[in-house]
Amino acid sequence: MSENPKRIAPEATVGGQAVIEGVMMRAPTGWAVAVRTPEGDIDAQSHELPRLSSRSVWARVPLIRGVMVLVESLTLGYKALSWSAVKAGGEEEKPITKGEIVGSMAIALIFGLGLFLLLPVLVSGWLVGEESSLLFNATEGLLRLVIFVAYIWAIGRSKEIKRVFEYHGAEHMSIHAYEAGEPLSVESVSRHRPEHPRCGTSFLLLVVLLSILVFSFLGTPDWPILISSRILGVPVIAGISYEILRFSGLSGQEWLAGIIAAPGLWLQRLTTGVPEDDQIEVAITSLLSALEDEQVAELEVRGSIPEIALSSRARRPAV
Repeated sequence: MSENPKRIAPEATVGGQAVIEGVMMRAPTGWAVAVRTPEGDIDAQSHELPRLSSRSVWARVPLIRGVMVLVESLTLGYKALSWSAVKAGGEEEKPITKGEIVGSMAIALIFGLGLFLLLPVLVSGWLVGEESSLLFNATEGLLRLVIFVAYIWAIGRSKEIKRVFEYHGAEHMSIHAYEAGEPLSVESVSRHRPEHPRCGTSFLLLVVLLSILVFSFLGTPDWPILISSRILGVPVIAGISYEILRFSGLSGQEWLAGIIAAPGLWLQRLTTGVPEDDQIEVAITSLLSALEDEQVAELEVRGSIPEIALSSRARRPAV
């Protein structure tokens, strides 16, 4: 390999998420997940999955596409998380049924709505009443933000979740190196920061902040309408948040993108950690598994790639 490989930035971006003892990566034409097993090996799997916009006309419609991307991300995330739990625990792999996916996501959705949407409404009503809609909405918004940040901080105290947050950092650092056109070596990846402006944490925080603004215009209607507006408003706010992030990324205005990304980057100090070398190797393996063979060949030209990442890389099953 060349000692000074030419840096070639990729034409398309990638994303991902941390899972149990591993990382899931989503590339333009597929997704993959890699996990460090109890034996110390890396196990990975790769799946074909073209962009959502190429599979559905609705995925190109503003506002609607944001909701569709969110649903698909949650679905892929659950599949990757379930597979990683089995592999990291050294258990025998079992297929995940659609019923299990829908059921688990429904439970998570109900919990999220109750904790981050309904609880702030109920507590605000108890604390300040409904006489002043301005005070009520301000209190509700502040409580929602505090509960969101406090929840992330609290779960980060767990040793297991702390490991997940370190893999979260490894995911971001690997993507930074890849998008900068640098070699996917542990040394190269280690030089990057664990925060990334396109992180899902930033998206969730933007949803929370935007909800404060949107709900403030609704005043304090009767309780049935108040509760319904908070629940039904989530897809709308998620769609708007996606469009804001998309516009900031495509506008070419770095100052605008920086302002929008700043709160999320700050929050990622709680949701990311500095990974160890073996965690970075897992993230690199997941990224290599998500890419096509031609793209991996180009990466090899840039510089050294960990041998364990290349040997553990999963290729997509033939269609």
